[in-house]
Amino acid sequence: MSAAAAEVIALETAALKRWLAGDPSGFLEISDEDVVYFDPFLDRRLDGLAALTNYYEALRGKISAPRFEIVNPQARAFSDSIVLTFNFVSWSESGEATRWNCTEVYARRAGAWKIVQTHWSFTGGRGG
Repeated sequence: MSAAAAEVIALETAALKRWLAGDPSGFLEISDEDVVYFDPFLDRRLDGLAALTNYYEALRGKISAPRFEIVNPQARAFSDSIVLTFNFVSWSESGEATRWNCTEVYARRAGAWKIVQTHWSFTGGRGG
């Protein structure tokens, strides 16, 4: 794995840890001003960091999972961008698993990796 791929996976993992502790700021800090965001709970795409911030702030403190796993991550580099794909499993306090697919496109912006496109979707089964 390249150093850039490892860096992007580390950024994603750190942001997910914060997210599952109710803090969306980890993702907001690594998202580009022009980020594009898809989520299965939304009817349409969100465009830009301001829209994403509004959405995430409404969720602050409401997301919690004591355990998660990033499954089968793959980071493909293309000059100044990396496409990160992975399966994601999080477990509730009661032990119920929720399974997701995720694609994050990171681009190099002023020397830092920033998310420019996000797409989350449920896998075929939500239970675990």
